[in-house]
Amino acid sequence: MAAISPTAEEPSTAPPALEALPGRTRDMVPGILILAFIAIALPIVGSVPTWVTLTVAALAMGMMLFIMASGLTLVFGLMDVMNLGHAAFVAVGAYTATLLVGPLQPLLASGSVWAALAAIVAVIALSMWVTAVLGWVYERLFVKPVYGDHLKQILITIGAMIIIEQLVLVLFGANQMLLPLPEAVRGSFVFGDIAVERYRLVAVAVGVLVFIGLTLMLNRTRIGLLIRAGVENRSMVEALGYRVRGIFVGVFVAGSALAGLGGVMWAFYREQFTVAIGAEVLVQMLIIVIIGGLGSVTGCFVGAMLIALCTNYVSFLLPDLALVSNILVMMVVLLWRPQGLYPIDKH
Repeated sequence: MAAISPTAEEPSTAPPALEALPGRTRDMVPGILILAFIAIALPIVGSVPTWVTLTVAALAMGMMLFIMASGLTLVFGLMDVMNLGHAAFVAVGAYTATLLVGPLQPLLASGSVWAALAAIVAVIALSMWVTAVLGWVYERLFVKPVYGDHLKQILITIGAMIIIEQLVLVLFGANQMLLPLPEAVRGSFVFGDIAVERYRLVAVAVGVLVFIGLTLMLNRTRIGLLIRAGVENRSMVEALGYRVRGIFVGVFVAGSALAGLGGVMWAFYREQFTVAIGAEVLVQMLIIVIIGGLGSVTGCFVGAMLIALCTNYVSFLLPDLALVSNILVMMVVLLWRPQGLYPIDKH
C-alpha cells in the first residue's frame, strides 16, 4: 500500500479567522441636511434678525411637535398600532393643565424664574399622570380588541378620539380655554436687533431633555433592551420569561403621557385653545412619524425639526404655499428614503 505523502495538501479543518464585526454606523446626512437648510434660508430671508427669529421659533415649534409625535412613533413603530386618536391625549393634557391655573396663580404671577419653572413642572406632572391613566384605559377598551387589524384600528381610534373630545366638552364646556404663561417666561431676550422669546427657549430645553431621555431609555436601559428585543423577536423574549404584552402596554401608556406633555407645552404656547388643539396638529404629527421612520425617536426628532423649519420659512416667504409645504417635504423625503430618515429594522 502506498504511503500517504506528508506533503500532500489536505483541506484545512481550522476555522477561518473571524472578521471583526462592524460597529453601528451613524447616519449624519439628515442632520447635515437640516443645518444646510438653515444656512440656505439666510440669504433667501435676507435679514439676519428675521432669520434668527424664524429659526429659533421653528426650533421651539419643532421641539413641541417632537414631544407630541414621539409617543405616536413609539406606538406606531414598536407596537404596530395605528392610533389616529393620539390627538385626543394632546387635548386632554392641555385641558388638564387649566385645572391648576387657580391653585398655582401666585407662582404663575410671580416674577421669579424658579417659581415659573415650578409651576410649569407641576402642570406637566399632573397632565402626564392624567393622560397616562387615560392611555391605559384607552388601550384596554379600544386598542386591545383590534391588535393586528390596521383598518379596524384606524376606524376605532378615530371614533375613540371623537368620544374623548366630546367628553372633554361635557366636562369643560365649549368655550375657549386659557392657560396663561408664567410672567417670568413672558417677553423676549433682546440682543441688538434680535429678539428671542423666553418661552421658546424653555420649549427647546424641554424638547432636548425628552429626546435625550428617550434615547437613553431605549438604548441604555434594560427595559429599552426588552422593548427593542420584543419588536425584533417577540417569541424569543417571551420564551425567556418576559411578558412582552405588558411591556408594550407600558409603551402605550408612556406614549400617552408624552402626548399630554406636548399638549401642555403647546397650550402654554397658544395660551388660548379649544378641544381641537390636538386635531389641528395631527396631520403634522403623522407626517413627522412617516418621514422620520416608524419607531425611530431620532427620526422623529429630525423630522420634527425639518417640518417646523419648512413651515416657518415658507410661511414667511410664500404664505400661500404654507399649507402644502409639509406635504412636499414628505414627498421629497420618501422619494429619497422610502422607509424614512432613520428606519428601524424588524425581523
